[in-house]
Amino acid sequence: MLQLRLLSAASPGAPCRYISLKQFRPRYYASVVEPEQTTPPAPAAMDFAPPPNPKQTNAAFMMRTYKPRTPGVRHLKRPINDHLWKGRPFLPLTFAKIGHGKGGRNNSGRITVRHRGGGHKRRIRIVDFDRMTPGVHTVERIEHDPGRSAHIALLNEEATGKKSYIVAADGMMPGDKVQSYRAGIPRELLASMGGAVDPGVLAARTAWRGNCLPVHMVPIGTMIYNIGSTKGKGAVFCRSAGTYGVVISKDNAGETTGQRCVTVRLQSGEVRRVSRDACATIGIASNPNYHHRQLGKAGRSRWLNIRPTVRGLAMNAGASHIPPSPYIVRS
Repeated sequence: MLQLRLLSAASPGAPCRYISLKQFRPRYYASVVEPEQTTPPAPAAMDFAPPPNPKQTNAAFMMRTYKPRTPGVRHLKRPINDHLWKGRPFLPLTFAKIGHGKGGRNNSGRITVRHRGGGHKRRIRIVDFDRMTPGVHTVERIEHDPGRSAHIALLNEEATGKKSYIVAADGMMPGDKVQSYRAGIPRELLASMGGAVDPGVLAARTAWRGNCLPVHMVPIGTMIYNIGSTKGKGAVFCRSAGTYGVVISKDNAGETTGQRCVTVRLQSGEVRRVSRDACATIGIASNPNYHHRQLGKAGRSRWLNIRPTVRGLAMNAGASHIPPSPYIVRS
């Protein structure tokens, strides 16, 4: 590499000499390397914190595309979900969907929902939207549910070994531990706080991704899904893929009458007041890139129990539906 040299201040008759700038550069020495830690580091706080707001992040996502070997896969795009279970579901928690349940008909046989019918054979997954069972549950696997847009997680109760399905949170993986605090605060947790409820410690110990809490235990500003409306019942809001709500305020005006409510802002901007004892799950519903998918062909809509939608005007070739020409003079 060429180095810059300066002409030295020598006498006019002396031979020309150069001084390199390299010898004037300051030298930097490496710092002392600390020995490696023998104990694993403590988990960071972000491991248990609610996921970040997707509107504030600019992270790109990948969609799976295919070579256009056939016209049906030329425009086919799907979210990449390689972490899903490849086998069959847990059969004791499923039942067959048979009869006219796929035809859009009510109990008297009349079509009440148009453009429904056909579709692939399915089994209904029994999803627990109440989550009243306390204790630690382990996530065994994440599965695809053909009856809903979000993914579901198979839980194993550590105390009894009982299985159950819940709507999975975004970022939930096999091996995670989740709990439900709808039945009350456990004695071990209350004893660790000194016998009295500390709101800050309680939020730090319970507001983890996938845990189910009464809405009054959720910190303000936390994103939640599977939100209930009344006490003792299951979730009714934010159950589809990528949906969530935000707790914005807690009403203490009715503390004497016991009619306190919690205000939740849904993803659509609607503001709802729900019971303080209604259920809510921390996080965002899984499969947030579901709405970016492209089916690629009409046949995949038929597999999903969706029939074509045709305008009635387009099906009638009668002249009465053709607008008159402005150039024809009628007497």
